[in-house]
This record gives sequence, C-alpha cells and structure tokens, in this order.
Amino acid sequence: MTSPLQPSATSAVSLDSVRLGRGAGATRVEILKGISLNFERGKATAIVGPSGCGKSTLLLTLAGLERADSGSILVEGARIDEMGEDALAVFRGQNIGIVFQSFHLMPTMTALENVAVPLELSGTEGAFDKARAELEAVGLGDRGSHYPSQLSGGEQQRVALARALVGDPAIILADEPTGNLDERTGGVIIDLLLSQRARRGSTLILVTHDLTLASRCDAIVGLKSGRLDPAPPEALRAIAAS
Repeated sequence: MTSPLQPSATSAVSLDSVRLGRGAGATRVEILKGISLNFERGKATAIVGPSGCGKSTLLLTLAGLERADSGSILVEGARIDEMGEDALAVFRGQNIGIVFQSFHLMPTMTALENVAVPLELSGTEGAFDKARAELEAVGLGDRGSHYPSQLSGGEQQRVALARALVGDPAIILADEPTGNLDERTGGVIIDLLLSQRARRGSTLILVTHDLTLASRCDAIVGLKSGRLDPAPPEALRAIAAS
C-alpha cells in the first residue's frame, strides 16, 4: 500500500481523513474516524476486523452508497464525495460492481434479467447477449430462465457476481460474499471472484472476517473501532507476511 496521504498514479481508490457518523448529540455514534488509505489499481485488498468495526460502512462509502461527513474520496480519479446523487449513480454504474452478502436479486426477474438490469439502465446495446455471456462465465449458462427462488444460495450468488461484472467495472466491491454460504459453496464463489478479477485486471476490495480468504488477496487492511489498525493481530500479520 502507498502512503495514505499521497495518492499515486497506481491508486484506484484514495481516502483522506474520511469520517462518518450516525445520530446527533448524545446519541451520535462515530463509525469511521478519520480513515486515510490507498487501494492499488489492479490488486485485490481484503478489509478485516471485528464485527461492528466499520468494515461494511467503509465499503459502502467507497461506492457512494453512504455519504461521508467529511474527508475526500477519490475513485478512478473522480471525487465522488463532491458528486450529486444523479452523477454519482451514473459514475457507479460505469465504474463499480458490487457483490453483497444477501444477493439482492429481483425475485420477479429471471437470472438473465437480473444480470442484464444494469446494462439496460445504462442503455447499453446487446444487454441480454452480454448478460448471457456473464452467466456462462460463472457456470450458469443453462439457468438463465430460472427465478431466484428456483436457485440455490450458491447459484444466486453466482448470478449476483455476474451482475456485478457484466459492465466490466474497474472496481469490484464485495461485502462478505460468502457469509450466507457453506464452506464448500463459498470456496467456489471466491475462486470465481478472484479468477474473474484477475482475468479483467480489476481492482477488488473485499470485506471478510475469514483470514484464510484474506490471505489470498494481495494486501490486507485491518480496521478496529472505526480506525485503521496499525498493529493487527499476530494471526493477521503472519498471514499477510506469508
């Protein structure tokens, strides 16, 4: 990782003194407490830390789905913290793919339609042909006509992964993508995620509590109580050095 306050030409995402809290007065809770950090372009970075430390909030802030109270967020050269909602939505659709723990598929749409949605919203030609190719890439070429209720959890997450990748985003954000899956199925999803990221040269930022999974990434960032953890646990340091 590069120095937090000096974004380099190789930085895909840079944060400078990012703060975010919820509530007001005596009930206000600070979630992110002055985060300064760079994520290198084309690399896979894992964000780890205990439950409630701000990992998912940080990821949502990088996507512009949560708004920071202060600080700057530079994504692929653009200050997303200065964008209006409409401009941010367009930017996100063109640059960022997101994989959530809970799939977030449209229950009334088929797998193919779910994958095609972001392309249709952006007016991309050949949306369904591209969606079909992405389903093939995640091993679900024969399941395009099935609805989410007709798919297993692992299959639903594959559809969600195909949807995140169909626009060929520069940045992939994944929030505990194996959290609702058993170990074997989760392993398949991670293999797909990492292989597809490597094939495309995308930047991956992954939130996980699984240190074994984190060890498969190029870099590991520790978070604790809303701050970067300068001295992560021995197990984490050992994995990062391996």
